[in-house]
Amino acid sequence: MKILFAITLLLISIASYGDKVVHKEKSLYRNIVVTEQAGKRCLVFSIKLQERNQTCVDINDPTHIVFAYVRMIFAGLLVNPEPTRGLMIGMGGGTISSVLTGIYPNLTMDLVEVDAAVVKVATDYFGFRKTPQIDVHVTDGRVFARRALRRKEKYDLIILDAFTGEYIPEHLMTVEFLENIKSLLTPGGIVIANTFAGSSLYDHESVTYSAVFGPLFSLKMPGTGNRVIVASTVDLPDRETLMANAMMLKPNFEQYKIDLRKYVPNMNRDPDWKTDKRLLTDQYAPANLLRGH
Repeated sequence: MKILFAITLLLISIASYGDKVVHKEKSLYRNIVVTEQAGKRCLVFSIKLQERNQTCVDINDPTHIVFAYVRMIFAGLLVNPEPTRGLMIGMGGGTISSVLTGIYPNLTMDLVEVDAAVVKVATDYFGFRKTPQIDVHVTDGRVFARRALRRKEKYDLIILDAFTGEYIPEHLMTVEFLENIKSLLTPGGIVIANTFAGSSLYDHESVTYSAVFGPLFSLKMPGTGNRVIVASTVDLPDRETLMANAMMLKPNFEQYKIDLRKYVPNMNRDPDWKTDKRLLTDQYAPANLLRGH
Protein backbone atom coordinates (compact mmCIF):
# COMPACT_ATOMS: atom_id res chain seq x y z
CA MET A 1 0.00 0.00 0.00
CA LYS A 2 1.28 3.42 -0.91
CA ILE A 3 2.19 5.45 2.17
CA LEU A 4 0.83 8.98 2.01
CA PHE A 5 2.53 11.59 4.15
CA ALA A 6 0.52 14.59 5.32
CA ILE A 7 3.53 16.85 4.95
CA THR A 8 3.20 18.49 1.55
CA LEU A 9 5.88 21.15 1.75
CA LEU A 10 6.51 22.91 -1.53
CA LEU A 11 4.24 21.67 -4.25
CA ILE A 12 4.85 18.06 -3.50
CA SER A 13 4.19 14.93 -1.56
CA ILE A 14 6.62 12.23 -0.55
CA ALA A 15 6.78 9.36 -3.01
CA SER A 16 6.45 5.75 -1.94
CA TYR A 17 9.20 3.29 -2.65
CA GLY A 18 6.47 0.74 -3.55
CA ASP A 19 5.55 2.58 -6.74
CA LYS A 20 6.18 0.92 -10.09
CA VAL A 21 8.96 2.70 -11.97
CA VAL A 22 8.08 3.19 -15.64
CA HIS A 23 10.91 5.56 -16.54
CA LYS A 24 14.17 6.66 -14.96
CA GLU A 25 16.94 8.98 -16.13
CA LYS A 26 19.59 11.36 -14.84
CA SER A 27 19.40 14.83 -16.38
CA LEU A 28 21.90 17.66 -16.09
CA TYR A 29 20.05 18.91 -13.01
CA ARG A 30 18.51 15.97 -11.16
CA ASN A 31 17.41 12.35 -11.16
CA ILE A 32 14.02 12.00 -12.84
CA VAL A 33 11.72 9.06 -12.20
CA VAL A 34 8.21 8.36 -13.48
CA THR A 35 6.18 6.07 -11.23
CA GLU A 36 2.73 4.50 -11.30
CA GLN A 37 0.50 3.18 -8.56
CA ALA A 38 -3.22 3.11 -7.75
CA GLY A 39 -4.16 4.71 -11.05
CA LYS A 40 -1.79 7.65 -10.65
CA ARG A 41 1.31 8.46 -12.65
CA CYS A 42 3.82 10.75 -10.95
CA LEU A 43 6.91 12.66 -11.99
CA VAL A 44 9.46 12.29 -9.20
CA PHE A 45 12.54 14.44 -8.69
CA SER A 46 15.03 12.45 -6.64
CA ILE A 47 17.02 14.87 -4.50
CA LYS A 48 19.68 13.61 -2.09
CA LEU A 49 18.05 10.78 -0.13
CA GLN A 50 14.43 11.80 -0.73
CA GLU A 51 12.06 11.27 -3.62
CA ARG A 52 9.38 13.85 -4.17
CA ASN A 53 6.41 13.95 -6.52
CA GLN A 54 6.60 16.99 -8.76
CA THR A 55 3.48 16.19 -10.80
CA CYS A 56 0.83 13.49 -10.59
CA VAL A 57 -1.98 12.72 -13.02
CA ASP A 58 -4.98 10.45 -12.73
CA ILE A 59 -4.54 7.94 -15.55
CA ASN A 60 -8.25 7.15 -15.69
CA ASP A 61 -9.45 10.76 -15.36
CA PRO A 62 -7.05 13.35 -16.83
CA THR A 63 -9.39 16.17 -15.74
CA HIS A 64 -8.82 15.27 -12.08
CA ILE A 65 -6.35 17.78 -10.61
CA VAL A 66 -4.44 15.66 -8.11
CA PHE A 67 -2.50 18.27 -6.14
CA ALA A 68 -4.16 20.93 -4.00
CA TYR A 69 -1.48 23.50 -4.87
CA VAL A 70 -2.49 23.36 -8.56
CA ARG A 71 -6.09 24.17 -7.70
CA MET A 72 -4.86 26.99 -5.49
CA ILE A 73 -2.85 28.49 -8.35
CA PHE A 74 -5.99 28.83 -10.45
CA ALA A 75 -7.49 30.96 -7.65
CA GLY A 76 -5.12 33.71 -8.75
CA LEU A 77 -7.32 34.18 -11.80
CA LEU A 78 -9.91 35.75 -9.51
CA VAL A 79 -7.76 38.89 -9.59
CA ASN A 80 -7.54 38.93 -13.40
CA PRO A 81 -10.12 36.50 -14.83
CA GLU A 82 -9.50 37.14 -18.54
CA PRO A 83 -5.79 36.78 -19.35
CA THR A 84 -4.62 36.83 -22.96
CA ARG A 85 -0.83 36.51 -22.67
CA GLY A 86 0.87 34.32 -20.10
CA LEU A 87 4.34 33.39 -18.90
CA MET A 88 5.02 30.39 -16.70
CA ILE A 89 8.43 29.64 -15.19
CA GLY A 90 8.66 25.99 -14.16
CA MET A 91 6.91 23.26 -16.08
CA GLY A 92 6.53 20.03 -14.14
CA GLY A 93 4.24 17.78 -16.15
CA GLY A 94 2.66 20.68 -18.02
CA THR A 95 -0.74 20.37 -16.33
CA ILE A 96 -1.24 24.04 -15.45
CA SER A 97 -0.44 25.46 -18.88
CA SER A 98 -2.56 22.80 -20.59
CA VAL A 99 -5.58 23.56 -18.39
CA LEU A 100 -5.21 27.31 -18.86
CA THR A 101 -4.94 27.19 -22.64
CA GLY A 102 -7.88 24.77 -22.73
CA ILE A 103 -10.05 27.14 -20.72
CA TYR A 104 -8.88 30.28 -22.51
CA PRO A 105 -8.75 29.70 -26.29
CA ASN A 106 -7.30 33.17 -26.87
CA LEU A 107 -4.53 32.77 -24.31
CA THR A 108 -0.97 32.36 -25.57
CA MET A 109 1.78 31.29 -23.18
CA ASP A 110 5.54 31.22 -22.95
CA LEU A 111 6.43 28.14 -20.90
CA VAL A 112 9.96 28.24 -19.48
CA GLU A 113 11.75 25.14 -18.18
CA VAL A 114 15.48 24.93 -17.47
CA ASP A 115 15.66 21.13 -17.87
CA ALA A 116 15.11 19.72 -21.38
CA ALA A 117 14.59 16.26 -19.87
CA VAL A 118 11.53 17.52 -17.96
CA VAL A 119 9.96 18.75 -21.21
CA LYS A 120 10.51 15.37 -22.85
CA VAL A 121 9.14 13.41 -19.89
CA ALA A 122 6.08 15.68 -19.70
CA THR A 123 5.45 14.97 -23.39
CA ASP A 124 6.13 11.23 -23.29
CA TYR A 125 4.38 10.35 -20.02
CA PHE A 126 2.00 13.15 -18.96
CA GLY A 127 0.15 14.05 -22.12
CA PHE A 128 1.72 17.47 -22.54
CA ARG A 129 1.49 18.78 -26.08
CA LYS A 130 3.00 21.90 -27.54
CA THR A 131 0.23 23.76 -29.34
CA PRO A 132 -0.03 27.05 -31.26
CA GLN A 133 -0.97 28.58 -27.90
CA ILE A 134 2.12 27.32 -26.03
CA ASP A 135 5.72 28.18 -26.86
CA VAL A 136 8.25 26.15 -24.84
CA HIS A 137 11.63 27.69 -23.96
CA VAL A 138 14.38 25.53 -22.47
CA THR A 139 16.37 28.06 -20.49
CA ASP A 140 16.77 29.54 -17.02
CA GLY A 141 13.77 31.58 -15.91
CA ARG A 142 15.79 34.64 -14.98
CA VAL A 143 17.66 34.61 -18.27
CA PHE A 144 14.34 34.41 -20.12
CA ALA A 145 12.91 37.32 -18.11
CA ARG A 146 15.86 39.57 -18.91
CA ARG A 147 15.69 38.76 -22.61
CA ALA A 148 11.91 39.27 -22.62
CA LEU A 149 12.44 42.74 -21.14
CA ARG A 150 14.88 43.61 -23.91
CA ARG A 151 12.26 42.48 -26.44
CA LYS A 152 9.71 44.68 -24.63
CA GLU A 153 7.41 41.70 -24.00
CA LYS A 154 4.36 42.15 -21.81
CA TYR A 155 2.19 39.62 -19.98
CA ASP A 156 -1.05 39.94 -18.06
CA LEU A 157 -0.45 36.60 -16.30
CA ILE A 158 2.86 35.36 -14.89
CA ILE A 159 3.07 32.12 -12.89
CA LEU A 160 6.19 31.31 -10.89
CA ASP A 161 6.37 27.59 -10.15
CA ALA A 162 10.08 26.79 -10.32
CA PHE A 163 10.77 24.20 -7.64
CA THR A 164 13.73 21.87 -7.59
CA GLY A 165 12.49 19.08 -5.39
CA GLU A 166 13.17 20.74 -2.05
CA TYR A 167 13.57 24.45 -2.73
CA ILE A 168 13.05 27.40 -5.05
CA PRO A 169 16.25 28.50 -6.83
CA GLU A 170 17.62 31.45 -4.89
CA HIS A 171 18.09 33.69 -7.92
CA LEU A 172 14.34 33.41 -8.62
CA MET A 173 13.37 34.85 -5.23
CA THR A 174 15.26 38.13 -5.03
CA VAL A 175 14.10 41.73 -5.31
CA GLU A 176 16.04 42.08 -8.55
CA PHE A 177 14.30 39.12 -10.17
CA LEU A 178 10.85 40.14 -8.96
CA GLU A 179 11.40 43.67 -10.26
CA ASN A 180 12.07 42.14 -13.68
CA ILE A 181 8.85 40.15 -13.37
CA LYS A 182 6.89 43.25 -12.40
CA SER A 183 8.30 45.13 -15.39
CA LEU A 184 6.99 42.38 -17.67
CA LEU A 185 3.42 42.82 -16.42
CA THR A 186 0.80 44.86 -18.20
CA PRO A 187 -1.26 47.38 -16.23
CA GLY A 188 -3.58 45.15 -14.23
CA GLY A 189 -1.41 42.11 -14.86
CA ILE A 190 -0.91 39.55 -12.10
CA VAL A 191 1.85 37.34 -10.77
CA ILE A 192 0.96 34.03 -9.11
CA ALA A 193 3.73 32.34 -7.14
CA ASN A 194 3.59 28.84 -5.68
CA THR A 195 5.74 28.77 -2.58
CA PHE A 196 6.05 27.66 1.05
CA ALA A 197 3.45 27.99 3.80
CA GLY A 198 6.01 28.02 6.59
CA SER A 199 9.68 28.00 7.66
CA SER A 200 12.07 30.84 8.42
CA LEU A 201 12.04 31.75 4.74
CA TYR A 202 8.39 32.78 4.98
CA ASP A 203 9.03 36.20 6.53
CA HIS A 204 11.91 37.11 4.21
CA GLU A 205 10.05 35.99 1.11
CA SER A 206 6.90 37.86 2.14
CA VAL A 207 8.64 41.18 2.75
CA THR A 208 10.50 40.78 -0.55
CA TYR A 209 7.30 40.33 -2.54
CA SER A 210 5.68 43.18 -0.63
CA ALA A 211 8.61 45.50 -1.33
CA VAL A 212 8.25 44.93 -5.06
CA PHE A 213 4.49 44.62 -5.52
CA GLY A 214 2.96 46.27 -2.47
CA PRO A 215 -0.15 44.63 -0.98
CA LEU A 216 -0.62 41.00 -1.96
CA PHE A 217 -2.95 38.10 -1.41
CA SER A 218 -1.53 35.19 0.58
CA LEU A 219 -3.56 32.02 0.01
CA LYS A 220 -3.15 29.06 2.36
CA MET A 221 -5.51 26.12 2.70
CA PRO A 222 -5.84 23.37 5.33
CA GLY A 223 -4.11 20.13 4.45
CA THR A 224 -1.34 21.55 2.30
CA GLY A 225 2.07 23.00 3.06
CA ASN A 226 1.89 25.32 0.06
CA ARG A 227 1.17 29.01 -0.08
CA VAL A 228 0.14 30.86 -3.24
CA ILE A 229 1.06 34.52 -3.49
CA VAL A 230 -1.02 36.69 -5.80
CA ALA A 231 0.08 40.25 -6.60
CA SER A 232 -0.77 42.82 -9.23
CA THR A 233 0.39 46.10 -10.74
CA VAL A 234 -2.86 47.75 -9.60
CA ASP A 235 -4.95 47.76 -6.44
CA LEU A 236 -6.21 44.34 -5.42
CA PRO A 237 -9.95 43.69 -5.78
CA ASP A 238 -12.21 43.48 -2.75
CA ARG A 239 -13.80 40.24 -1.58
CA GLU A 240 -17.09 40.94 -3.38
CA THR A 241 -15.26 41.28 -6.70
CA LEU A 242 -13.31 38.09 -6.06
CA MET A 243 -16.54 36.21 -5.42
CA ALA A 244 -18.18 37.68 -8.52
CA ASN A 245 -15.21 36.56 -10.62
CA ALA A 246 -15.41 33.10 -9.05
CA MET A 247 -19.04 32.85 -10.12
CA MET A 248 -18.14 33.99 -13.63
CA LEU A 249 -15.37 31.39 -13.93
CA LYS A 250 -17.38 28.56 -12.37
CA PRO A 251 -18.53 27.00 -15.69
CA ASN A 252 -14.95 27.01 -17.02
CA PHE A 253 -13.62 24.94 -14.13
CA GLU A 254 -16.54 22.55 -13.64
CA GLN A 255 -14.93 19.81 -15.75
CA TYR A 256 -11.94 19.94 -13.39
CA LYS A 257 -14.19 19.81 -10.31
CA ILE A 258 -12.73 23.09 -9.06
CA ASP A 259 -14.95 25.65 -7.36
CA LEU A 260 -12.89 28.82 -7.00
CA ARG A 261 -15.40 30.28 -4.53
CA LYS A 262 -13.92 28.12 -1.75
CA TYR A 263 -10.62 30.02 -1.93
CA VAL A 264 -12.01 33.52 -1.53
CA PRO A 265 -12.27 33.44 2.31
CA ASN A 266 -8.62 32.32 2.52
CA MET A 267 -7.19 35.00 0.23
CA ASN A 268 -5.75 37.23 2.94
CA ARG A 269 -4.12 40.59 2.36
CA ASP A 270 -3.16 41.34 5.95
CA PRO A 271 0.49 40.49 6.67
CA ASP A 272 0.96 37.45 8.88
CA TRP A 273 4.73 37.74 8.69
CA LYS A 274 7.40 39.77 10.49
CA THR A 275 7.66 42.91 8.40
CA ASP A 276 11.09 43.93 9.72
CA LYS A 277 12.92 40.98 8.17
CA ARG A 278 15.68 41.57 5.62
CA LEU A 279 14.82 41.51 1.92
CA LEU A 280 16.15 38.74 -0.30
CA THR A 281 18.51 40.29 -2.84
CA ASP A 282 21.23 39.13 -5.21
CA GLN A 283 23.70 40.03 -2.44
CA TYR A 284 21.64 38.42 0.34
CA ALA A 285 19.82 35.28 -0.75
CA PRO A 286 20.32 32.55 1.84
CA ALA A 287 17.01 31.02 0.80
CA ASN A 288 18.01 27.39 1.11
CA LEU A 289 19.65 27.87 4.51
CA LEU A 290 16.54 29.60 5.80
CA ARG A 291 14.33 26.92 4.29
CA GLY A 292 16.01 24.29 6.44
CA HIS A 293 15.19 26.01 9.76
